[in-house]
Amino acid sequence: MGVDDSMGRIRLDNLCDNPLNRLNSFAFFAKIKMTMDSVAGMRTFARVVETGSFSAAGRQLGMAPSSVSRRISELEYDLGAHLFYRTTRKLSLTEAGRLYHERASRILMEVDEAKLAISQMDGAPSGILRMTVAASLARRHIVPFLAAFHERFPAVKAMLTVTDRMVDLVEEGVDLAIRVGRLRDSSLVARNIGSARRLICASPGYLEKAGVPKAPTDLAGHSCLTFRTQPGATVWRFRGPAGPSVVRVSGSMFANDGENLSAAAVAGLGLVLLPLWLVGHEIKRGQLREVLDDYRPDPEVTPLFAVYPRQRHLPPKVRAIVDLLVERFSRETDWAGGG
Repeated sequence: MGVDDSMGRIRLDNLCDNPLNRLNSFAFFAKIKMTMDSVAGMRTFARVVETGSFSAAGRQLGMAPSSVSRRISELEYDLGAHLFYRTTRKLSLTEAGRLYHERASRILMEVDEAKLAISQMDGAPSGILRMTVAASLARRHIVPFLAAFHERFPAVKAMLTVTDRMVDLVEEGVDLAIRVGRLRDSSLVARNIGSARRLICASPGYLEKAGVPKAPTDLAGHSCLTFRTQPGATVWRFRGPAGPSVVRVSGSMFANDGENLSAAAVAGLGLVLLPLWLVGHEIKRGQLREVLDDYRPDPEVTPLFAVYPRQRHLPPKVRAIVDLLVERFSRETDWAGGG
């Protein structure tokens, strides 16, 4: 990977080969003129490392893959070293690339903190807000919420990723996640923004055909649509007048997506146990009907959390949206508003 340094370029491979140079490698960056182009190159490089490809990095940065590739090539030329091993299937970092990523990440963090410190002088939220949210919440509730947020904070542009995958906020550069249910222990900050009651419901047509269950034990004779990724029985837990009860249920369909389970229930395929944010609209319109009123699922509610990386200075855009999320969803919410 040796690169001719006759033009005054720095040999990163030599830096990597010498342990003393590794310890003092910040001196290397002092030799690089920190222009806006070099910072942009660092950001592009870091995003390629995070996403694993030029095309994925381009989608996140709003650039064509060819533009990403060209910017990386220019960066490599300026540095006088190859940063990636390129194959038809994947990219991997060279030793120089690993060193550059480690140091560049620190520089970008300092640049971002400097920018944040300036932006906080007037406290006005602005910039791109990268957020991720579960699919079950996005279309019905979070997207309408974002319209109200934008009206109040027009200088903030939301970049929304809808996924049920547990996104690594730090690794993927995400500002905020809205997560459902119990959270795993982590170094992230989690703020409760609300909750929704869970309930059993089915379409009027299904109940007319199969009968209305009067107690959890009746569910054994019903088609229960369950949240699963593999075939098998699911356990539903309840609390009622006689105390707690546990019922094993199964049915004509299972899925790993709450909206599709709700749609299946509306179509008459069976009973579902879902939070109110997924079925409130259908209940209000008469498409679904709640049953087992004297029994409460255990747990009775599903909490919502705004989760974000721990930082010395919380960006105004993150603080603004979290405060508005609490304002919108912590009070008694009309979950029937979506749909």
